[in-house]
Amino acid sequence: MSTVLPDPAAAEKKLRPARTNATRQKLFDASMELIGERGAAGVTVDEIAAAAGVSKGTVYYNFGSKSDLIAQLLRHGVDILKARLLSAAAAPAADPLLAMEAMIGQAMDFMADYPSFARLWVSENWRTPSVWQDTFAVLRTELLAVIGDAIEAVAAVHPVDGGISRGSLETAIFGACFVVGLDRVTYNPERSRDQSVAAIMAIMRGYVLK
Repeated sequence: MSTVLPDPAAAEKKLRPARTNATRQKLFDASMELIGERGAAGVTVDEIAAAAGVSKGTVYYNFGSKSDLIAQLLRHGVDILKARLLSAAAAPAADPLLAMEAMIGQAMDFMADYPSFARLWVSENWRTPSVWQDTFAVLRTELLAVIGDAIEAVAAVHPVDGGISRGSLETAIFGACFVVGLDRVTYNPERSRDQSVAAIMAIMRGYVLK
């Protein structure tokens, strides 16, 4: 039985940013809220259109299909998160560990600002099979690359534990940002941003040798 490999071109086509206009932004906002609360399968195009205050035909005109709408929503959210992470990484810092701490802080702020997107990501990212599996693969790779560059910067100035798998380290930080950030918003709002950042930074500080 032959294996059908993902088509990178098709995945990238789904990820092209939508034309920025008020209608599309309303659709993004409505979709993020509904899908974040009930999951992608539990929301219909009719409900998205009603929440955005537009016709069902407008949804199809702008996105073509529900699956393309969700792919664009994922792209939209990741672009916001990436911009925040890169901004923190580019800010002057005396130590790359401080830059990493600032990046994790930005991730916590993103989870607090867009909890519905975080719920969508966590609920759908590991679902298999998934219509958006290729989409998630592309976006996940982009975010892991940003984290990987920050880890490289730390390793360039600090002795680090070479026995720790780099791929696993990036994934641990990436996953912790989503889970810790979403857990704080959903179950532990009394937990401070700094406490959440410190918990995730413990992973990085364990990587750096004394």
